[in-house]
Amino acid sequence: MARKKKPLPVLEDVEITGLAAEGKAIARVDDVVVFVPFAVPGDVVDLQVTRKRHRYMEAVVTRVKQFSPRRVQPVCRHFGVCGGCKWQMLPYEDQLACKQQQVADALSRIGKVELPPISPIIGSARTERYRNKLEFTFSNKRWMTWNEVREGKQFDTMNAVGFHIPGMFDKVLDIEECWLQDEVSDRIRNEVRRYALEHGLPFFDLRAQEGFLRTMMVRTASTGDLMLVMVFFHEDRPAREALLDHLLAAFPQITSLLYVINGKANDTIADLEVHVYHGQECIYEEMEGLRFKIGAKSFYQTNSAQAYELYKVARRFAGLTGGELVYDLYTGTGTIANFVARQARQVVGIEYVPEAIEDARVNSALNGIGNTLFYAGDMKDILTADFIAQHGRPDVIITDPPRAGMHPDVVDTLLQAAPQRIVYVSCNPATQARDLALLDADYRVAAVQPVDMFPHTHHVENVVLLERRR
Repeated sequence: MARKKKPLPVLEDVEITGLAAEGKAIARVDDVVVFVPFAVPGDVVDLQVTRKRHRYMEAVVTRVKQFSPRRVQPVCRHFGVCGGCKWQMLPYEDQLACKQQQVADALSRIGKVELPPISPIIGSARTERYRNKLEFTFSNKRWMTWNEVREGKQFDTMNAVGFHIPGMFDKVLDIEECWLQDEVSDRIRNEVRRYALEHGLPFFDLRAQEGFLRTMMVRTASTGDLMLVMVFFHEDRPAREALLDHLLAAFPQITSLLYVINGKANDTIADLEVHVYHGQECIYEEMEGLRFKIGAKSFYQTNSAQAYELYKVARRFAGLTGGELVYDLYTGTGTIANFVARQARQVVGIEYVPEAIEDARVNSALNGIGNTLFYAGDMKDILTADFIAQHGRPDVIITDPPRAGMHPDVVDTLLQAAPQRIVYVSCNPATQARDLALLDADYRVAAVQPVDMFPHTHHVENVVLLERRR
């Protein structure tokens, strides 16, 4: 007979004392650390423990006995249920202070390298509606919130279009208003939902792998360009064209209306054909007189204004005088490479995704930049001693790897290339710190500049300048 699990405890009158990683708050109960989401230092709460270990516990707030004076009112009606924007209840200046500390802790505790004073984090001028891209999922399994379940609320339909609930791969929270993107994103999404329900278009069932409407992507640009990508599970030309024609009539500001047929088991469209239904195949973003082409599959920093601040830091750290050979690793669509090219002799960009490299070349041609070269392939396979012998030893390397950081082989090649300066742009200070430790024998950290790209989240970008020791 199976042993009954001991019920997890309820903790009463617990004071939240600080903030921790991944956007959670912390408290201490009997010398045990408790991690709590959606809480603010100074809150006094009752907690239901959801996970118990010897040295820590995880819990959720069941009742707030006393609100912290530091707490502010979240603007989003979906706060606390949606998986994003977990810090909306925290004043922005407190968010910035926490991110600054997060960078300092990662570099000192994980990297264990000697650090200069860390520059104050560059905050975002806009803390709402700052994203230029959002993706939404259609599902016939609407997520019901705890309050809706408790109140016994009934819905005419269980169809939803919005964001996946964390940990629930087939459940989607129906989003009425999202404060991350321009209001036009809300209007388009809500109109697609209204039209689909009125005309009986089936929402996708991820478990059964059936339905019609699968996902949608909205991309906006500072130029006024607007892209909508509708993804369908199978082709139904009359239904598809009727929906797309309706959206064109309702939103004449759409400059790029695209669609994809995705009958696979996963949602990625990277390996699928994107069809142009109306307008151009891409939109354009502008930065400091440069124009960048952005397609449905293109990577572009999702906070355009802060991307400019980030790239200015990278360029300043690079210290270019016009005569340098620069390698731009993980170049994506060549945004940084093209941004710094006018101050360099030549820029060589490397990126894994072939389509991104094609966009990078187009962006160079679009801006009349003739001193860039771009190569597609796995970084550890492309960036070799032979590659460096062919293209020249770089004076500066700019590297902007994914969250996992750089492969050890890439770090070894950087050490062999021996540039005078390395500018390391990172979206994950923890893996950045690990890589800095590997580079520490030959390079010292000369400058550190955090940049907040994602207000109301715990995510932070960080730029580090490394200078060769000898």
